[in-house]
Amino acid sequence: MSYLGVGVSPGKVPVYHESGLKVVDRKVRVAELILRAAICGLAFVAALLVATDTQVKEIFSIQKKAKFTDMKALVILVVVNGIAAAYSLVQTFRCLVSMLRGSVLFNKPLAWLIFSSDQLMAYVIVAAIGAAAQSAAFAKLGEAELEWMKVCDMYGKFCNQVGEGIASSVFVCASMVIVSAISAFSLFRLYGGTTA
Repeated sequence: MSYLGVGVSPGKVPVYHESGLKVVDRKVRVAELILRAAICGLAFVAALLVATDTQVKEIFSIQKKAKFTDMKALVILVVVNGIAAAYSLVQTFRCLVSMLRGSVLFNKPLAWLIFSSDQLMAYVIVAAIGAAAQSAAFAKLGEAELEWMKVCDMYGKFCNQVGEGIASSVFVCASMVIVSAISAFSLFRLYGGTTA
């Protein structure tokens, strides 16, 4: 086998061997596609779980309905998950088209845009989860010093479904952090000595 990666078969027909870098690049692109599709699905599920969550409780013949709009942190969580799902859907199609065409991202401004957008989405999701988790903690545990009652004692189903939505959002966040690392890899390899 020659140093160029081109071997010679016994019949004098050139045989091309894939370099290790191309195999790694393909695996990274497949991982990115799978993660972006998972983010899209999980973010949609999280938004749906929280947005459709309601529970009616009757207190002294007065019906009180708990819904996600009662806590602004949950409204923000729904909006952020909706944006993350839409963004990931667009990026999933971009990855799919790139894989089908066999093209590699060589455009530095586009790579910077994707990297920055992924970072922004990861940070916004972290902030939304933090706010929603804090609100959920107050609902579950109450705050005796401020005389806030444990709302989840009355609205158990509501709190459980919100918890499922927050858990789904945590998986979205973890996946988005990994995707951000992949986009950072894709960006900063453009500045290396060789291009794949």
